[in-house]
Amino acid sequence: MITDAIRALREGQFILLYDFDEREGETDFAIRSDAVMPAHVARMRRDGGGLICTAIHPVAARVLGLPFATDLLSRDPCLSRLRGEVPYDRKNRSSFSLWVNHRDTYTGVTDRDRALTINAIAAHVRKSLNGGGADFFADFRSPGHVAILRAADTLLSQRRGQTELSIALAVMAGVPPAVTICEMLDDRSGNALDKESARAYARKNDLVFVEGEEVLGAWETYTETGKV
Repeated sequence: MITDAIRALREGQFILLYDFDEREGETDFAIRSDAVMPAHVARMRRDGGGLICTAIHPVAARVLGLPFATDLLSRDPCLSRLRGEVPYDRKNRSSFSLWVNHRDTYTGVTDRDRALTINAIAAHVRKSLNGGGADFFADFRSPGHVAILRAADTLLSQRRGQTELSIALAVMAGVPPAVTICEMLDDRSGNALDKESARAYARKNDLVFVEGEEVLGAWETYTETGKV
């Protein structure tokens, strides 16, 4: 299944990515950000319903000058009071960085505007990891409608969230490590969609469903051997 997930990500298709029973216990839509089109944004908001975010590699975040939101909050005596533990991940801080719109968007919230912003983030990530690129802050404004998630510095050896899982998959797939994710929610219960319902959605829609444990196992092999 992990090879199917890597292939689907490489081909610009959605996969469904479940983290861990003892963590969030959530399934996210995940797709490489440079492949996102307005129809993908529409599907995530319609069939996912959670927050549409773009996860990026930690090296790209450093090169682009994108901070953790918690670091920004800590610099202000008043805003620092908003900081707190993440209930499902008490050992680590939130992966949120900035919320941005591309400067060529209008409101920033439409499917077309968000797709434009997501594609542009991916382009900056790719360029930042290849020794060049334009000034990130010249192309974006904040606050905006796309949340950027900054993966932990050592990825899954440090933090095992959807952010790190998706970026590890991108690295193993050999694609630019910018992945757009969105939680699947349950309209009836008001909670996250349970695993089996997410798995059933995957079967019905011919999507790959992969669990965090599978990604973690493949990542450990990859970091040791360079192969999945």
